[in-house]
Order: sequence, then structure tokens, then C-alpha cells
Amino acid sequence: MRRVTPDPDDALRHWPLAGLVLRTPRLELRPDDDTGLAALADRALDGVHPPDEMPFLHPWTDGAGSPGFARGILQFCWRCRAEVDPARWTVNFLVREGGRVLGTQSLMADDFAVVREVRTGSWLTRRAQGRGLGTEMRHAVVGLAFDHLGATAARTGAFADNVASHRVSEHVGYAPDGTEQHARRGRPAVVHRMLLTPDTWRRPAWPLDVTGLDPCREVLGAPT
Repeated sequence: MRRVTPDPDDALRHWPLAGLVLRTPRLELRPDDDTGLAALADRALDGVHPPDEMPFLHPWTDGAGSPGFARGILQFCWRCRAEVDPARWTVNFLVREGGRVLGTQSLMADDFAVVREVRTGSWLTRRAQGRGLGTEMRHAVVGLAFDHLGATAARTGAFADNVASHRVSEHVGYAPDGTEQHARRGRPAVVHRMLLTPDTWRRPAWPLDVTGLDPCREVLGAPT
């Protein structure tokens, strides 16, 4: 068999995720790139939530005043990117509106080829909140998972007092799936787990446009 020589001008020949794009009516979601990560760190410095609140299991925003805060965001995303493997992966999509990075929407899975379940996490800069963008970007990755990757369930969770996250989950169609106790800033806090299936998903009226997925299937453990 004749060996096909990769095109040396093809920047995606060794990292197919770089070509994956999800488009909704207002947003474009792409797996993180270095230029976009710098903008993402800037958005985090702009502010993600009021200082007296903590919506994240890992309180990473508490370090916003430290010199290495922005660098830490890049290092976290680089680490996720480096560890993408069919057995376990996290894809951090940069969320853009009109070309401007507003936040990130993550899609994660362990042993996806066998389990067929995904998890989600996200944040938007405070200036972009309150416009329904969180729901739109969650629909985007849920649509990717169910309609294009063959997932059978999507899971998420949020602290009981994270009203915005629960509102997004309700709009998308998630159902309660139990609770967990976690420590948050030294105090106990309840996390509500949520579960979504293709049958309970409240599909948006708009179609999701997905391009560049086929080269990514192998690294995500998804069927071809």
C-alpha cells in the first residue's frame, strides 16, 4: 500500500481538534488555541462572578489578584489539551461572539467509547451574562454530544445557590439526579447533580452547524 505523505502546509495534520467548529445563531465555539487563551485570561480578569459568591467546585477565581492568575488559566487549558485521549478527554471550547472571546464551554468524558456519557462545565465574563448565551452554548455542546458523537447522557452539577447555572440546566431539559456535599471556602455546601438524555433534551429552534468533526472522532473515542 502506498503511504500517503501528509501535506506540510496542513496545520491540522497532527492536531485535528483545531479544525472543529460549532456555530449557533450568535456564537462560535472552537477548541482552545493559544491566541484565544490569552483573550480568555483577559475575560477572567474582567470578572466572572461577584466576590462574595463561589460557583466553582475548585475556587480558581479566588486567585484573581495574584500575579500568576492569568498564566494559570493558560497552563490549565494546555494541560487539558495535552491529556486528550480516547480514554479520557476534556475539550475546552472558547466561546466567541462577533470574534470576541466571552468565556469557555467545556465538554468532558471518561471511556466515552464504552460509557457514552459526557459532562459539561462553563463560565462567561460578567459583561456577557444575562443574555441567554449560557443556554445557547450549552445547547451547542449537548447537540454535538447527542447528535454527532452518539452520547446517551450528559451530566452537570452546580451549587444549590448557583441560580444562573440551574436556570440554564432547566431551559435545556436536565432533570435532578441527586445531591452531594462539598467543602466551599471552608464551609459545607450542597451540589445538585443534573442529568440530560436525548429524550429529555429541549432542542432549540435553531440548527447547530458542526464542521471539522470527522478527523476528531478517533481521539474522542467516537464512532465513525
